[in-house]
Amino acid sequence: MTSADHRALPRHVQVLVAGGGPVGLAAAVELGRRGVDLLVVEPRAAVSRARPRCKTLNVRTMEHLRRWGLADRLRKRAPLAASWARDVVFCTSLSGRELSRFTDVLGLVPEGGRFPETGQQAPQYLLEEVLREEVAELAPGRLVLGAKVVGVDQDDDLVSVTVEDGSGRRCVVTADYVIGCDGPRSTVREAIGSRYLGGEALRPNFGMVFESPGLWEHVRHGPAVQYWVVNPTAPALVGPLDRTDTWWAIAFGVDRATGEREARRVVDAVAGRPVHAEVLSTDPWTARMQIVDRMRRGRVFLAGDAAHLNPPFGGHGLNTGIGDAVDLGWKLAAVLAGWGGAALLDSYEEERRPVQERVIEEATANMRVLSTELLADNLDADDEAGAAARLAAGARIQETKKAEFHSLDLVLGLRIASSPVLPPQQDRGQDAGWTGARLPHAFLADGRSLYDLLGDGLTLLVRGPGEPGAAVAEAARLRGVPLTVVRLPDPAPGGHAGPPEARLVLVRPDQVVGWSGDRAPEDVLALVDTLSGRARPSGAPAPTDTHLPEREQHP
Repeated sequence: MTSADHRALPRHVQVLVAGGGPVGLAAAVELGRRGVDLLVVEPRAAVSRARPRCKTLNVRTMEHLRRWGLADRLRKRAPLAASWARDVVFCTSLSGRELSRFTDVLGLVPEGGRFPETGQQAPQYLLEEVLREEVAELAPGRLVLGAKVVGVDQDDDLVSVTVEDGSGRRCVVTADYVIGCDGPRSTVREAIGSRYLGGEALRPNFGMVFESPGLWEHVRHGPAVQYWVVNPTAPALVGPLDRTDTWWAIAFGVDRATGEREARRVVDAVAGRPVHAEVLSTDPWTARMQIVDRMRRGRVFLAGDAAHLNPPFGGHGLNTGIGDAVDLGWKLAAVLAGWGGAALLDSYEEERRPVQERVIEEATANMRVLSTELLADNLDADDEAGAAARLAAGARIQETKKAEFHSLDLVLGLRIASSPVLPPQQDRGQDAGWTGARLPHAFLADGRSLYDLLGDGLTLLVRGPGEPGAAVAEAARLRGVPLTVVRLPDPAPGGHAGPPEARLVLVRPDQVVGWSGDRAPEDVLALVDTLSGRARPSGAPAPTDTHLPEREQHP
């Protein structure tokens, strides 16, 4: 990591990332691990711990962190272990009546090998710190802090980026490609003429972090990752940041002025009694449901909040941005390495937009029922009316909020229906239903994760005797596409079923199934060209043959 100094900046890099938040850093890790020369430009000199923002890293994000070798590092530093609390509680206050609860939420519990990493509760700033360290190791001096991108101009060959340091001095860095990860006020988005489409919620919210020694002594509901407080004084969402005294809270329907004036009253109402508390930071916000009309112009791309915004309910926002970074990162790296073609870059928006739209839709649905919509008379009453009110509230909570906390089908089950770098429907082989889907995971009999055997390029999983994948391996060699061949052993007894039953399964670097079948397709070169983004119109000349031998693993 270096501070901004225009004299120390490189004149040219392969990829410049505008914005060093978690999405920009994730893109840098994905690129840096593949040897790409990069520069990350980030205005903040240090990661602030004042506002935790995202607090749930979902299963898919943790799978990527595992692939980068960072999952264990992050878990060791997370203040709340995944095993410490796995419940979400709805209550009238932390010391009041319980209305309902959801258990084993947010992918925090293993499911028989369905995934190699559970979700993790961790504030956003912790993820940023871990990713900053990794970028500094992968690309020394290429994370520049205290500077910002103020201009972007491109031609057919290069992007010229104007970088301004903290004292206002400017210089120009050229790049082959630029990724705009510079958030809702993105300079990069403005430079390519992209704009948000969609709307925003009418109701404000007031976030804060507070310290309250002894508050745990009054919590009647046991440890939980979230407590949804349903009372007319302070309908809110609250949760612990650590196991001692630090908490976060969101007061629904509270504007900035009211929140800053009455923050202590809100804390007392959430606690259900007067407590000692110190407000450490505040974060007023209004939910936005927006996505840009374009995520690319020429050599410039958008990812994360610069491309899409959604309500935080369900914990999908940052995690979706990490998915953007992974998708774009490996594709840019493949193109720069010479084995990826133009269609890989064309596929970025076509593959990611449906995911982003689905996430916005789900998060908006989750927002329709908050604590404010669950208010009812007599919820704290000791009589029959109170019991009846709590029973009705609990039924409504279970009916309307389950999808928010048990969303693994959304996290793991999304499938790319259409892409220029996936085979056409009629050419997808016998297990066509898996093409475009995340490779089903399994632990092997020796305890290893199937995912740990996958390579940085394409991976060919081979099941059974003989050499059914020889033609695929030869096609990859001729096209210069890096290929790892893995002969599949049996999965662990009683574990998850694992990959498709086909004898051959081709997997992309992002763990997405590209094709499967019992034997190589008739035109295996066309398959490799499609997956590498180099498929060509009929009659066009074939790419120049190269000689890059495949690597083979025998688990």
